[in-house]
Order: sequence, then structure tokens, then C-alpha cells
Amino acid sequence: MSAALRRRRHATSDRMPGSDVVAAFDFDGTLTRGGSVWQFLTVMCGRDAVISAGMSLLPLLLRAALFGGKAADEAKEALFERTLAGLRADDVAQRSLAFGTEHYHRRHRTKVRARLDWHRRQGHRVVVVSASPDYYVKAAAAELGVDGVVATRLEVDGNGKLTGHFAGGNCRGPQKRDRLLQWMESTSPATDGTNSHDPNDTGHPYLWAYGNSAGDLEMLQVADMGIDAGRLGRFGKLRKFRRLGDVLTAW
Repeated sequence: MSAALRRRRHATSDRMPGSDVVAAFDFDGTLTRGGSVWQFLTVMCGRDAVISAGMSLLPLLLRAALFGGKAADEAKEALFERTLAGLRADDVAQRSLAFGTEHYHRRHRTKVRARLDWHRRQGHRVVVVSASPDYYVKAAAAELGVDGVVATRLEVDGNGKLTGHFAGGNCRGPQKRDRLLQWMESTSPATDGTNSHDPNDTGHPYLWAYGNSAGDLEMLQVADMGIDAGRLGRFGKLRKFRRLGDVLTAW
């Protein structure tokens, strides 16, 4: 990661957008209502298998609910190992296409979709950043016509089967921030050798970021304009950021 992107950690919202603007949207709870992982596992493995796995991992899941962070990552990976390990990766990928599309249609948030479409009309680069598996987040993102997806990848063994582990970690918290910045750097128009004459360009994109939970905190902190799209308001983890409703009326 470049020094310029590392300096984004000190970015403030008084910087004006230049010619390169990125809008990053969390998936679960931001673009959609609620989560998707349990529904995904149920479709892939069956209700009974998911309930059995959940009961056997109850202590881990309770710890994850209480402490979040690393505890949540460990519980999620353990759940995936109990349910997805041994399944053919290409089969899960194919079935995920229908799940992702149908889940988004059922659970989408109209106002957030309108905001995403506003960014697209402005010519901004739009990316979905999620801790959910990229297999189905990509399917939902295709419906949205976005420029990229940054999400949790599932590990595949030499026989083409899922191991139940993450390939590169769970895309939440600091990893969500870092992987977004890497995507921005690798896809920036500035990397094509052209020179911008926009005085507002500072060598890295202007970043809007939309999230709803503690897992999005670091992503919003590094943004020039972090937006709380959650429903808890002043009681939520992101209460220090601008609220979605305020932005919708101001922009």
C-alpha cells in the first residue's frame, strides 16, 4: 500500500472531491436489511445442518456476540467449517448466483440503492465491500452495476472443495479498510499514466463510505465522507458520522 493511501487515515471531510471519486458500500445491513450468512448457509447445506452447527458452536457464537472483533471472525470461520467444508466449490459458486440475486431483491433498501445510483450518475467509481462471501455478493453487485467487489473469499483445496476457511481472512474491520484502499489504488485512473489537471486531485481518490455496524468503523474512519447508514442513530457504533438521511437531503 502506498504512502499516499496510508495518509488517508488522517483525511478529513473538508477536502473537496476531485475528478476521481469512489463510493464504497457495505452489503449486509447497508444495501440490504439485516444479514445474509445464515440464510446462505441454509440454502447451501439445509436447515437441520445449520441448526446443528449453530448449537455445537453456541459458546463461540455467544462470545462473538459479546466481544465482536477477532471472536466474531473465529466463530464465523468455525461455522463455515462445520457447514461448508467438503462441498464442491464450483457447485456452491453456481448456486450462490441465484441466492445473491434473490436475497438482494427481497432485502434491498430503496433509499440506499437510490444513493448508489446517484453516485453512478455522477461518474463515481462504486464498489461493494463486505464480510460476506464474494460468491453471492458478486451476484448482487452485478444487479447494481458497480465497478468492483471486495468481500470475504472462501478457501478451496486441491480437489476443488471448500475447506470452510477464509482465503485471506474475514473482510471486516481493519481488513475491510485495507482491502478497500488496495482496490482503490489498483484501479485508480492515475495508474494509467495520465495526468490530471484538477486542482482538487491530491494523488488519491476522494472516498465516500457507507456502513451500518462496528465492522465498518475503520472503513468510515479512513473515508473523506463516512456515512452511517444504520438504524440505531445516536445509539449505534457509528454515531459520530453523518447520518444517511442528512446526506440525502443535502446532496
